[in-house]
Amino acid sequence: MLLGLWGAVIPFVGPSFSFGFTPDEAWTWTSGRGWLEVLPGAVTVVGGCLILVSRHRAVAALGAWLACAAGAWFIVGPTLAEVANTGSPGSPTGDTLGMVAVQQIAYFYGLGAVILFLGATALGRMSVRSVRDYRRAEGFAPTDGKGSPPAAELPKSRRLDDQRSATPSGTDAETTSGAPRSR
Repeated sequence: MLLGLWGAVIPFVGPSFSFGFTPDEAWTWTSGRGWLEVLPGAVTVVGGCLILVSRHRAVAALGAWLACAAGAWFIVGPTLAEVANTGSPGSPTGDTLGMVAVQQIAYFYGLGAVILFLGATALGRMSVRSVRDYRRAEGFAPTDGKGSPPAAELPKSRRLDDQRSATPSGTDAETTSGAPRSR
């Protein structure tokens, strides 16, 4: 969310301290700033809010997809601005090549890459089901501090599996005498 705020606000504040794109005037609205900086910044903030406050996996995944799309737009938007007719991002106001590179990275390419990375990481997390998710789906509520339900709450088939795995290899819980079991 903070990166989205940065992306949406820096085009208006940056020219105040000689860190911006043309027009080099603070708080000046242009269609390029709206489409290439404010829109993806706002979408990033919305996506981050959905990820942060959602209690439903699908809504959080939607937030992660929004963040990924906004990060990708920060990266490709300046290149596609003329083709999409969204307005020009302007040209960097830096005095040296190094400062021009820093401005392009801070305003578009680096910012978009970090937002895309964090959105993809969140999306990856949303695609993995944890043990806690499976237990919640089965109706178990962990009662001990270790996250496992008491054995009495387990289905009978799972209790037998646990008993079999607890016996030495090659024997069953029912035949501990060592005699081979007939099938």
